[in-house]
Amino acid sequence: MSRLEELQQLISDISFTGAVLVQRDQEVVIKDGYGEANRSDHILNSADTRFGIASGCKIFTSIAICQLVEKGQLTFESLLKDLLPISFPHYSDDVTVHHLLTHTSGIPDYFDESETADFEDIWKDRPMYRMQSPADFLPMFQHEKMKFEPGAEFSYNNSGFILLGLIVEELTGMAFTDYVEAHIFKPAGMTDSGYFRMDQLPERTALGYIDDEDHWKTNIYSVPVKGGPDGGAFTTVNDLNRLWNSLLSDEILSEAFRKILLTPHVLQKGDIYYGYGVWISMKGKEILKYFVMGFDPGVRMYSSVNMVTKVQTHVLSNAEESVYPILEAVDEFFEE
Repeated sequence: MSRLEELQQLISDISFTGAVLVQRDQEVVIKDGYGEANRSDHILNSADTRFGIASGCKIFTSIAICQLVEKGQLTFESLLKDLLPISFPHYSDDVTVHHLLTHTSGIPDYFDESETADFEDIWKDRPMYRMQSPADFLPMFQHEKMKFEPGAEFSYNNSGFILLGLIVEELTGMAFTDYVEAHIFKPAGMTDSGYFRMDQLPERTALGYIDDEDHWKTNIYSVPVKGGPDGGAFTTVNDLNRLWNSLLSDEILSEAFRKILLTPHVLQKGDIYYGYGVWISMKGKEILKYFVMGFDPGVRMYSSVNMVTKVQTHVLSNAEESVYPILEAVDEFFEE
């Protein structure tokens, strides 16, 4: 058995459900779908299936902000209080766009992962079907107190990206999702991507599944009915490949602003840093890998570009099983 066959066998052995694209330069190593997109009708996943990507789409929000900075409509040091006509009575006046982009703002998070891991639980008092735009999230954190002073530390924060989406809407006069689809998806050639409503999913879209194959339910009542600045878009492994190619060839951002987006702005832990909507793995001063990832009920995703091996790895899943065995196997495959 060749090493490639061993890699393919591993994906099969772990009963992976989703799609995988592994590509080195222009050579496709693996491109396939696994398991079922719809368990009731036994519709199989393929490389063209659309999947939810949860927080993996924070990169879209960050690119949108960089585009507007590039146009001179704001700066990374612009203050939140000067950008939105919204009252945040307990927020520091010193919160900047940079703080929001790097999870260092200190503002309260509507879903604080350090306190709970149950994403479904937050919709008990505010039904998920009411969450259709960034403004719908404001009552969940607008009047809460700061967690720490801006810039004091890194603390992953979904609310910060909700505010970034509201800034995009305020400056452009467009709905956030319309802006991303027009200014990122379209120019990048991401023709299968979108912020689809959970109750209006288009063809070739996988349903997200919670629990195991014998006792399962879909995630339609577990996530907001429509995605936005902090998560919830749908895409394919092919479109993720197009996104990275477009970004790294300076098609959706100029070289200068692409470099700003991909700068390791803040240390998260160990050798992992955070740029603007992008995680960055480093070895000393050398950048090894750019990656985005997302986890929601019924959603697991990981998308990366290894700058040393020139390998892109895109793994999208509609089940709640870890994708890390695949990622580790891919890294090991290209080490030698």
